[in-house]
Amino acid sequence: MKMKLSVEGMSCMHCVMHVQDALKEVEGVTEAKADLDGKFAVIQLDREVPGELLKKAVEDAGYEVTHIEKVG
Repeated sequence: MKMKLSVEGMSCMHCVMHVQDALKEVEGVTEAKADLDGKFAVIQLDREVPGELLKKAVEDAGYEVTHIEKVG
């Protein structure tokens, strides 16, 4: 299962790494890739994870999630 989050506030590659690391800390996340130019992150999951949990991880890291959607 994959989810895509629209993320505001990333301005450099350090921000990208910070978002990815925050998402990887969430139980059930097997991979997280953030895209600076596209302002989004795609998360690979090995089980159902509530979008609100992913959103909280990103927001706790200092960024804003404006949209969450399931992909594929």
